Amino acid sequence: MITLEHIHKSFQDNHVLNGVSLIVPEGGVTALIGASGSGKSTLLRCVNLLEIPQSGRVRIDDAIIDFSPDGKVHRNAILALRRKTGMVFQNFQLFPHLTALENVMESLVTVLKWPREKARIRGMELLEKVGMVEKAEAWPANLSGGQQQRVAIARALAPTPKVLLCDEPTSALDPQLAVEVVEVLAQLAREGTTMLMATHDLRLAATIASNVVFLDAGEIVEAGSARQVFGAPAEERTKRFVSTLTAQTTLGAPDSPAG
Repeated sequence: MITLEHIHKSFQDNHVLNGVSLIVPEGGVTALIGASGSGKSTLLRCVNLLEIPQSGRVRIDDAIIDFSPDGKVHRNAILALRRKTGMVFQNFQLFPHLTALENVMESLVTVLKWPREKARIRGMELLEKVGMVEKAEAWPANLSGGQQQRVAIARALAPTPKVLLCDEPTSALDPQLAVEVVEVLAQLAREGTTMLMATHDLRLAATIASNVVFLDAGEIVEAGSARQVFGAPAEERTKRFVSTLTAQTTLGAPDSPAG
């Protein structure tokens, strides 16, 4: 579904991605894990070209774009590739002046030019899928963080993207609200939704990821099945990082002494 080849991305003198290559299989969930500054969120944002690589190739389904330092990419090619994706952001980014339902409908009406009634039916179907149909007419300000993120997931799914991209979807939530979001994403995974997510939430990655990719200093250190990477990592750097995540999860558990 997604193929990244030799992706390089720099911000001035900071080389964030150093020739990263990655294949994301269709119908699976791939989790990008790594410490802050490892490049996982930048890599995710390069997939739908919120960040433009200096060089490399991005392929989603039948849309392919090659990048080079001295080349320019046509806007239509970027839009064609971006339409293959739905994006769930860390901080929800719902439109505050629109209800939950209107947020889900917005791309269908404005971008895809659907009739409002058709978009409304699709919006209600998706709100039901994420357990938010009773809050269809609520304003974002009146929703909890977990509820806002569930609406954001419904909005990302509205145009039926080929892949759902999630950038730290639970990091802005306290552990109890994060559970709501993990359950929704787990259900989407069971339904065969192709997902690529950047996360430091071990519970989220371990619950729904079929494949895990560990990045450090802009390079892939280790990649494999979730069971292998979390249960028996081959690389010492992976072992240290996974043990850190495990310790954080244990300390943050609601029934632990620190909880």
